[in-house]
Amino acid sequence: MTANEDQEMELEALRSIYEGDECFKEISPVSFQFRIGDHEDTKAFMLDITWPETYPETAPQISLDAFFNNRISAETKQMILSKLDEQVEANLGTAMMFTLFEWAKENQEALMENHKPVVISVMLTSNEMTVPSSTAKKKEKKEQLTKAQKRRIFNRTDNKGELPRGWNWVDVIKLSKTGGKDDE
Repeated sequence: MTANEDQEMELEALRSIYEGDECFKEISPVSFQFRIGDHEDTKAFMLDITWPETYPETAPQISLDAFFNNRISAETKQMILSKLDEQVEANLGTAMMFTLFEWAKENQEALMENHKPVVISVMLTSNEMTVPSSTAKKKEKKEQLTKAQKRRIFNRTDNKGELPRGWNWVDVIKLSKTGGKDDE
């Protein structure tokens, strides 16, 4: 089998296995994201995996650069990548995506044992800080219609909320009775 045939078979298997799984996301036919852990879990992380043309004979490209992983330290990311590379080497030449995902899920605690969430702080200078004050603009309140106003609007419109055809036309018959010019 050629590499493309292997990739197509593995892609079909991944789609059937992870159909409806919110952790798995297919970015393209050769690029995937897989979240290990729940959204609320501080030890959750996102794997970005891309297949080169010669996958599975060559190793896939694994990355932890997703925005989801911003709170993970660089040392922890490097350790996770090195452990995943060991798994890739052990499975080289075979379809390994399912194996990698399941291995990462089973070993999430071990992979994240040294994890200390990175706190990103923002420094503001005194002129950039905003202090809530009474002069701050209040949100403009939308004017409420009375029941009578709503009823008049509803009576003028049809069931779709549209005005009937010709609602603003001038009555032609009234014009002919009043006459536009001197009738002689």
